[in-house]
Amino acid sequence: MMPALTTRLAQAAILLLAIAQPAAAQPAAPAGPVLPEAQRGAWFAGECADPRGMLVVTARSVARVDAEAPARLFRLAATREASGWTIGTATGPEAPRIMLRPAGEGLETAEPDPKMRDDRLPGTTPLATWRRCAAPPAVLAALHGEGAAFLAIVEHLEAGCAIGTPGVCAQAIVTQADVSGDGLLTSAEIARLARGAAWLGAVQEGGTQDVIAAAVGAGAVAGILAGRVLLESLDYDGDGRLSAAELAQDRAVFAATAGSTAGRPLRVEGLTEGAGMLRGLFEGLMNLR
Repeated sequence: MMPALTTRLAQAAILLLAIAQPAAAQPAAPAGPVLPEAQRGAWFAGECADPRGMLVVTARSVARVDAEAPARLFRLAATREASGWTIGTATGPEAPRIMLRPAGEGLETAEPDPKMRDDRLPGTTPLATWRRCAAPPAVLAALHGEGAAFLAIVEHLEAGCAIGTPGVCAQAIVTQADVSGDGLLTSAEIARLARGAAWLGAVQEGGTQDVIAAAVGAGAVAGILAGRVLLESLDYDGDGRLSAAELAQDRAVFAATAGSTAGRPLRVEGLTEGAGMLRGLFEGLMNLR
């Protein structure tokens, strides 16, 4: 089970860097759902010294993680204001809703039943109270910090890659993942994306704290694999780091597509069969003599 999960996480990290790049520039996207800036950030249930849970609010997402209850992730498709509440409607078959409103210096939330009518919200839905803490509790920061950062990264990439060219998208990936600030990605920075992706996947699947911890641990292993695979695949100058240009190579433009009128076709069957690719190519070239 764990090796399969590790493989999937490594693939997810690779796909994040590869598939996120658009085929062509897109028209400007309309403004999406936005949660008030005052509501964004990390919130905690209970005492800051020993919180029972954490709420992560970004511009377009809400993630709730608890000590024992299943986690929930709301990736919002729409928001609206009603009676002092900000009501976010998430993606998904049931279109779940999350309600947020200020409560003094804290925040109150409600997660109404999907079948409850809008004009009856929040009804008898239990309310949860959250507070700010001067510093995130060390245990929660260690487990959830990279995941919370990754959730924000995903939103930046969605914004940058939805309307930009492949080159712009590649630069957005580097900008968001570049911890050192040198404009290049190391294997450690790529591994951080994999750990964040593992956290996000576990929260989305409703994992408990133990499940999330296990997923992040698997993501650490997957991150090492993803970093090595990406560097070996895309580090064309061999400096051990990835640049935006290397990420966008052959994706931003079609390079050298004119070809040549000289020569004659060689046999290409079997070129996609793993290690036989280069061997088949070389054998085909030798047979042209």
